[in-house]
Amino acid sequence: MGFAADLRALCERAGDKAEMVVRGAALELGGQILDRSPVDSGRFKNNWVTATGSADTSRSADPDVSGARSKAMLNEKIASWKPGQTIWILNNLPYAKRLEYGWSQQAPGGMVRLAVQNYSQAIKKAADQVRRT
Repeated sequence: MGFAADLRALCERAGDKAEMVVRGAALELGGQILDRSPVDSGRFKNNWVTATGSADTSRSADPDVSGARSKAMLNEKIASWKPGQTIWILNNLPYAKRLEYGWSQQAPGGMVRLAVQNYSQAIKKAADQVRRT
């Protein structure tokens, strides 16, 4: 099964709590991306942008090695997500693609590709947490 089919099947099992499953999985995957982001000045880590509905192409000039701005945006946007909206987690810096494909020794396997490999586990983890509530 593909990503969409897996997500649909798990959400169907979650019933009326499907929105919580999607939010939990998005937070988990977004957190993995941020945690795997290489840090030199913190500019790259602080330029992860989360949006719902349509992509956000903004950039931040402020470096922040903690990625606090990006983490806060991830939490805020996922909390306000509505079913049917696309969740976008992207980095608009011109060298983001190079970092994703091994340009940094800190993240030779990238960030997004590794997180996406874990989507099934992230969805299962979120569904398990919802079932326990």
